[in-house]
Amino acid sequence: MHTDLIKLGSPIRPADLRRAARPVTVEIGADVRARVDRGREFIRALLADDARQVYGLKTGFGALVGFAGRADEADQCDNTLAHLGAGQGPDLPPEVSRAALLVRAWSLAQGASGVSANVVDGLAAMFATTFVPAVPRYGSVGASGDLIPLAYAVQALRGRGHAYVDGVRTQASQALELAGLTPLTLDGRDALAFVNGTSLTTAATSLALDSVRASHRASQRLTCLLVDVLGCDSGFLDPRLLNAYGHPGAVRVADGMRKTLSGSVPSGTRALQEPYSIRCSPQLLGAAEDALRYVDGVVEADLGSVSDNPVFFPDTGSVVHGGNFFGQPAAFAADMLATVTGQLGNLAERQLDLLVDPVRNGGLPPMLAAGPGQQHGMQGVQLATTALVAEIRRAAVPASMQSLPTNLHNQDVVPFGTQAALRAYDMAALLRLLCGSLAVGLRQAVHVGARRPTSPGCAAVFDALAERIPPIDPDRPLDVDVRTAADLVTAMA
Repeated sequence: MHTDLIKLGSPIRPADLRRAARPVTVEIGADVRARVDRGREFIRALLADDARQVYGLKTGFGALVGFAGRADEADQCDNTLAHLGAGQGPDLPPEVSRAALLVRAWSLAQGASGVSANVVDGLAAMFATTFVPAVPRYGSVGASGDLIPLAYAVQALRGRGHAYVDGVRTQASQALELAGLTPLTLDGRDALAFVNGTSLTTAATSLALDSVRASHRASQRLTCLLVDVLGCDSGFLDPRLLNAYGHPGAVRVADGMRKTLSGSVPSGTRALQEPYSIRCSPQLLGAAEDALRYVDGVVEADLGSVSDNPVFFPDTGSVVHGGNFFGQPAAFAADMLATVTGQLGNLAERQLDLLVDPVRNGGLPPMLAAGPGQQHGMQGVQLATTALVAEIRRAAVPASMQSLPTNLHNQDVVPFGTQAALRAYDMAALLRLLCGSLAVGLRQAVHVGARRPTSPGCAAVFDALAERIPPIDPDRPLDVDVRTAADLVTAMA
């Protein structure tokens, strides 16, 4: 019995993509089935009409559209998928692969792709199991859809290639059997519709956005905790100041930070003006909020998009050839997400650097070591944060400006949205670790002499950390503590 329920007839949300990482019930309502059946009937009529040329029904694919395809529908399916088996690299994370298939299921369920009902039914059945197609990371340019990765996904659902079940990688045919699933049977239109969309790009962008948003919230809390344990004056959050600044994100962030710091008492020992990593935090975090709201809009639109070519309109008898599989919006959004991630990561690293420096931390011991020299406190973690920030910066080069012509110049401009989205997904995971590193440092700071937080909001954050993270006294490996702290602070509402 699956307690989670996703209805294909309703809009899907980023939270649904997270839920789809585990077994979940996907419901196909009567209205969805009617749309799919109507679209399928239209396809049958088009196949019977020799006067109408429709891409992929009777033609070759991509640059070979000017040549006839295979007459047999099963052969046309094989012809679609076989040449796309050219992916390379490690398998995508399971949650990304399953999220991509949920996005694809929603698009196909709109009835504008002409797929047979068994395609949607087969996807819904898969989500109730632990089945995950093994999809190689490299091969998509995100232009004519995520062709190569989605081809691997659908081939696994046909029992070809490899897949995971209960986390174990095996032959796809065996994985289907273990999961109690029936291999999909497809024709040419089914196969083309399955691969001809940017569902992987959309899914990875959405998952990255969800993770970065959690880290963004954590960064606001941790900045407040830093302010409180060091005894800083919170005047930099004055609403008059932020209203004069005029940016809605900064106003919104500062309002939340003031609430967290409500009741805090400055120590009176700090300098008149704090370093920018504290004093300018509402402006930095506010700009990130405004940027994330842009990404929110792109993801919402993509999750409600029919991403395919051609698109079929049975009610008017129309077939429209175009570019609804072109992932430029998500490419721009994922690149924006990478920029935000880079600056949020830099902020966390700079705040930790301030916290471990006795010149700037109010006289706390260097590296927050309980016995400097005999112990080393946060020294290893601080080194690791430098490496994490460098990795984020190296990866932050925009992908959406890297267009290269391909496919005999049929695809003469491409967005590289898949690269942008998967890169943003990877960077989001590193940002979580940077938040966890700062959180461990804040917990340790109180142990070695910083004051206990004076505001109830900050005290609640600190107490949650102290309950899970022991003091560093004596030294110990802190890799697990950083991950534990990251999970804790990014999960807070």
